[in-house]
Amino acid sequence: MKTLKEISCGQTVRVKKLTGEGPVKRRIMDMGITKGVEVYVRKVAPLGDPVEVTVRGYELSLRKADAEMIEVE
Repeated sequence: MKTLKEISCGQTVRVKKLTGEGPVKRRIMDMGITKGVEVYVRKVAPLGDPVEVTVRGYELSLRKADAEMIEVE
């Protein structure tokens, strides 16, 4: 099982599952990150926070804590 946090720059992955609870999971889903969607990792900040991704054609910055809740394949 890999999370979005572990993916390196320039890779495209597919979301398998969201592991967050309640409002946090809802917020991630509201950003367009849902099961089956493709996520392209654009860049990762030097200390790993935030992670910049492209989802559904728009750019998004995610905190490391949020990226950890997104299981990918």
